[in-house]
Amino acid sequence: MHFDLLDLRLLLVISATGSLSKAAATFPVALSAASTRLRLLEERCGVTLFIRKADGMHLTPNGRLVLEAARSVLGEAQKLQDTLKELAGQRRITLNLAATTVTNSTVLPTVLGPFLADYPEVDLELVEYRSADVLRAVLNGECEIGVYDGNLVSEGVISLPFRRERLVMLVPLGHPLAEREHTHLRDALGFAFICLPAERAMQRFVEALAMKLAMPLQVRVRAPGFEAIAQLVAQRAGIAMLPETTATRLVQELPVRMVRLEESWASLELRLCIRSWESLSSHGRQLLSFLSGNDA
Repeated sequence: MHFDLLDLRLLLVISATGSLSKAAATFPVALSAASTRLRLLEERCGVTLFIRKADGMHLTPNGRLVLEAARSVLGEAQKLQDTLKELAGQRRITLNLAATTVTNSTVLPTVLGPFLADYPEVDLELVEYRSADVLRAVLNGECEIGVYDGNLVSEGVISLPFRRERLVMLVPLGHPLAEREHTHLRDALGFAFICLPAERAMQRFVEALAMKLAMPLQVRVRAPGFEAIAQLVAQRAGIAMLPETTATRLVQELPVRMVRLEESWASLELRLCIRSWESLSSHGRQLLSFLSGNDA
């Protein structure tokens, strides 16, 4: 059976307007040409798609089924057209990726380069949220893909494994905590902290933990990132909580020591999440596949 996309578009417009003449004017084609195209489509299908009445054209039950399939075919055709434009460099794509402070600061910068090299038409917008807000953003459709702490209950999303990370304390050499292999946050809260800005997701997480212990954080300095924080720790301005991946590297470069936290929340199972497979764009699917397969 032969039909082309114009047949399907004509079917949609007739259904929307209830009028063959209005549909013909939309394209535009002559009324006689539109009538002939519809008649030939019905003959090829072997079904009557519309009933002609005085008040306009109405879909038959079979017509409604064909209309539903036509919408699906036209939607896929549009996706293909968009993809071809993207590959030809005629259309740029922006993907929004919501993630926690730890993920944005440590993991993603080290793994996203190859994906961006393979898809030069893609721009990535990395949005930093707390884990609960990552899930909200994905559920609301604000971001296609999220990375959150898997310790959190994640109802309503599809969740996939990504990475594991730990939070540790970074202290200067000679500090009272420096001789320990492990410590509890309660013991660390007796000392001044070097912190991220108050609005950063990880900082809000740390301060909430301190409040639960009824020991508010003693903030000595707020620095813009982990590198600056480590430099201040090395100069004995205070101690800090950092991702283990970052702390392991900094211990090799600065006069600081890493001390593990005993609490279960310090072990982070970072997970990917999406609202549904159907909600992903073609490039979103490629990014998810890249991230879920990049477990180095």
